[in-house]
Amino acid sequence: MSLMKTIRLTVNGVSHEKQVEHRRLLSDFLRHDLKLTGTHVGCEHGVCGACTILLDDAPVRSCLTLALQAEGHAIRTVESLASNERLEDRQVLMGNVGEARSINETLSVLQAAFWEHQGLQCGFCTPGVLMSMEALLTENPDPTREEVRDALSGHICRCTGYHDIVDSVMAAAKIKRSMAGESSSNQEHLRRAYLAETTSFEKG
Repeated sequence: MSLMKTIRLTVNGVSHEKQVEHRRLLSDFLRHDLKLTGTHVGCEHGVCGACTILLDDAPVRSCLTLALQAEGHAIRTVESLASNERLEDRQVLMGNVGEARSINETLSVLQAAFWEHQGLQCGFCTPGVLMSMEALLTENPDPTREEVRDALSGHICRCTGYHDIVDSVMAAAKIKRSMAGESSSNQEHLRRAYLAETTSFEKG
């Protein structure tokens, strides 16, 4: 008979209270219990970094962490990076109600920089990389390329060769620094301007 315990935690700003088995991994809890499948599971030994999430703003391997250990803590997954703008509202605003294409204005600056600088290929490692880089840029808004590479050392990417990932992070850091001194409304305006420039399908 499996032992169950109630845990209370916050995930991406939403409070949850759930019963979990004592041996339930945090990665499984996020993916299966909360349906947050952006967190990928690769090696399941804490080596590849694909399952990295932020626990109280610190990068943590969710495949090595028990759900019980997250009791009372705040977790962020890759789903927290993009804004929660509703597709339907954005389509009405843009006047393309009948068009079902994706709306890229919801991406974060870091995600858009990965798009622009081709910091991903197959994308399997990308959620974990993004969360580690989110933590890095929060702690150090002006990292050197060497510091970015050091923060990437816990992630295995079989596609990109890492160079484009570093370029992406450096570009995001530059944009985020330019936004830092602005009001929240100006920050949003600058974010949308950056996204419009970087994610346009018409861009030559």
